[in-house]
Amino acid sequence: MLHSEGLPFPREFNVPGRARKIEPVQIVDAAARVFAEKGFFKTVMADIATEAGIGKGTVYEYFRSKDDLFFAVFEKFMTQSSQAALDSARSSEKSAADRLKSIGASVTDAWPDLKKMYSLTMEFWAAAASSRHRERFKTAFLEGYRQYRTLVAGILQEGIKAGEFRSDTAVDSVAAVLVGAWDALLLQAWFDDGFDPSVSGQAFMDSLLEGLLVHR
Repeated sequence: MLHSEGLPFPREFNVPGRARKIEPVQIVDAAARVFAEKGFFKTVMADIATEAGIGKGTVYEYFRSKDDLFFAVFEKFMTQSSQAALDSARSSEKSAADRLKSIGASVTDAWPDLKKMYSLTMEFWAAAASSRHRERFKTAFLEGYRQYRTLVAGILQEGIKAGEFRSDTAVDSVAAVLVGAWDALLLQAWFDDGFDPSVSGQAFMDSLLEGLLVHR
């Protein structure tokens, strides 16, 4: 999806009372925790500096503004999500159906780790709707979802060519619905503590694949 090549390389800084190397990812991780707890608008750069254990001026050495740092958090979030999906889809030894199940599981099984930080997703969606951030986040979301759908569609097409999936499968539509369903499962889990996205996701994939598979 998105990548982090635009972040500066690590630099050495003299922090009062101690010497330490600060990497941009440490600032981004600290910012993610603060944004998740306080939200974008209530967060100030001093909060992030405190969380990272550095001076506020050091944060500005890497990021010109809170907006840029917020986008860097979003970029890392999208990159990690994309990498998890790619890793799940890579195995050529698995059938197309199993690779799709693996992608779904990589999303839903990560929920226990994502739960505390999931409020960030709401912040990202809000940013995509605000006039201040709309174009920047909308463009990134569009590209991220497009790449996710392309990945899923590619596996569906491979399954059709291998005779595993029905030839009349509506590839693009199924890919779009799958990506949307995985997103929605996490959203429901965030609202409902009793909802298990992994259980529902697995049952959904089993039912969907039952309709897609060629039965011999």
